[in-house]
Amino acid sequence: MSDESILEPVTVDPPRLPRPVIMRQRWCDLVYLHWAIRPDWVSPLMPPGTVPDLHEGSTYVGLVPFRMVGAGFAGGPAVPWAGSFHEMNVRLYSVDRTGRRGVVFCSLDANRLVVVLGARTVLGLPYRWSRIHHHERRTDDGPEHEYGTSTRWPGPAGHVSRLTVRDLGSAARAGDTLAHFVSARWGLHVQRYGRTWYLPVAHEPVPLHRAHLVHLDDQLVAASGLPGVADRPPDHVLFSPGVQVRFGRPVDARTPRPR
Repeated sequence: MSDESILEPVTVDPPRLPRPVIMRQRWCDLVYLHWAIRPDWVSPLMPPGTVPDLHEGSTYVGLVPFRMVGAGFAGGPAVPWAGSFHEMNVRLYSVDRTGRRGVVFCSLDANRLVVVLGARTVLGLPYRWSRIHHHERRTDDGPEHEYGTSTRWPGPAGHVSRLTVRDLGSAARAGDTLAHFVSARWGLHVQRYGRTWYLPVAHEPVPLHRAHLVHLDDQLVAASGLPGVADRPPDHVLFSPGVQVRFGRPVDARTPRPR
């Protein structure tokens, strides 16, 4: 970005969501695993007109599994069956020339083929049809959430990710600015029809808990073009019980951000 003065602030209060609201859904049992990486490693993965967003000189790649619950269009009811599924995504953090901060998805795995086909066709998002499971179990040290993914289509098939995180229950540290950097994101950037688009998002502040990584065996981050990163423990681990989310109408990322 050439003008730092227009950079959108990191805040847990969402900007006004452009009308109309096109989609709503609830994200449940989110796990946030993040690794600090050099910005030049991810610059080639960014859509045109965006660059890696930085937190204290580093950018981050995230591995984020969760349960999607009750997704539906606009003000209508949740879509039966297809509106609830499991997802695991590999994500980067972006900023465009108008100062909007967003998310760029390297991959999104879901276990509903109809969702994968719809998101790829309509929005151009890199969804894959995958086998995904989620199990929650109670332990004396707190609830543990296990996610497992194995990619199916489009190929290559058979990339796997398995992780277990223990929810420690207590809120993330008040001074944890990285927690807000990765969770208070009010849109995503995606390249579609020869342009980079921004899909705005609004939700209440994400309730973030301290968490402990029990186990990780991941191939998805490497398959996204970042080999070796997930071979080391993540630099940041969080858990969230969930949040209700709304999506607005996509806009060209070159459109000036409302001030």
